[in-house]
Amino acid sequence: MKCLDCGYETDINQKIITCPRCGGLLEIKVKLKGFSFSNLKGRGVWRYKDAIPGNYSKIVSINEGNTPLIPSRIYKQTFYKFEGANPTGSFKDRGMTVAVSSAVNTGYKVVAAASTGNTAASAAAYASRAGLRIYLVLPKGKVALGKLAQSILYGATILEVNGSFDIAMASVMRLYKDLGIVYPLNSFNPWRLEGQKTIAYEIAEEIGEPDNVIVPVGNAGNIYAIWKGFTELQEAGVISKIPRMIGIQAEGAAPIAKAIEKGLNEPEFFENPETIATAIRIGKPVNWKKAIKAIRSSKGTALSVSDQEIIDAQKKLAREEGIGAEPASAAALAGYEKAINEGIVDKDQKNVLILTGHALKDPDAMLRLDARRILINPEHIENIVLGEINDNN
Repeated sequence: MKCLDCGYETDINQKIITCPRCGGLLEIKVKLKGFSFSNLKGRGVWRYKDAIPGNYSKIVSINEGNTPLIPSRIYKQTFYKFEGANPTGSFKDRGMTVAVSSAVNTGYKVVAAASTGNTAASAAAYASRAGLRIYLVLPKGKVALGKLAQSILYGATILEVNGSFDIAMASVMRLYKDLGIVYPLNSFNPWRLEGQKTIAYEIAEEIGEPDNVIVPVGNAGNIYAIWKGFTELQEAGVISKIPRMIGIQAEGAAPIAKAIEKGLNEPEFFENPETIATAIRIGKPVNWKKAIKAIRSSKGTALSVSDQEIIDAQKKLAREEGIGAEPASAAALAGYEKAINEGIVDKDQKNVLILTGHALKDPDAMLRLDARRILINPEHIENIVLGEINDNN
């Protein structure tokens, strides 16, 4: 384990979450020995347990992972990794099975998380499965209905704050550091990213290494985790190269994209982030250092897209690909098309878009889309349908 800030190093220790010396972010270094996909058993995240460090005598799982890699109908050689097929409908379940299992195996009874929604839903589900008490800190009025409803359903204690996600995150940091009895489930916890890296393992096992991986970026842990997974596989000789990591942010919450665009070493944070894509409405990503490392190490980049581009992409995914994804996921397609137009990626390369959450997470966003809704007399339905068909011909 190594600190990104001060360089502190220590042996793998599941009880350590942030740097004991400076409080900075820790990276978990994994060297795979004799790793081969052909030797694996089971499905999902824990299929790759040999690559997940730590002691897991008790595993808290709801059969997460093993999500579909869907070929695009529009773009050849392009695939959608649909993380909305996870148990609570987002990629967060991959990290949560590892983080909550770590909490259980290190003796914690209480867990906590700040969230824009998906982390809350996932954390609540896995805490329930583990029999742990959970506190969720949410920005009041800024969490999509589907995600808030999930958190309520799983019985979490919800603490709402006036302000942004970043204020909620700071509150969880204080709970963890001041009390010492609360296990944090946010992605500054490096054990969570060990679960999320299995996205890369699944992609590589199914289609080998892509040329580009396009990832929506909010708190910025996932793009790093996926890069980490590919890096481990490349170092082990399982794949021959690491794909370029391309991060996509919404224009109203794009500190990392702006930093990459300007060539900055540190982002200029957004104090009041705003976007329809609530899952990535984060102005001060806790994992920005890890994300920038992943992007620059892979010779990738980061782009920002408008809310209108996100809405159009969500509609396109649904109406041309048959995939229902929430707005943050659709940002991946919006960013991919922008990258094609700007010559950053080639649509004939092998490209994978990470669709991070299911459309049902945000019903309000779906209801904003245009639709033909016609009030009819049922006795006249044949005339209406036949008339429509004839007019279209």
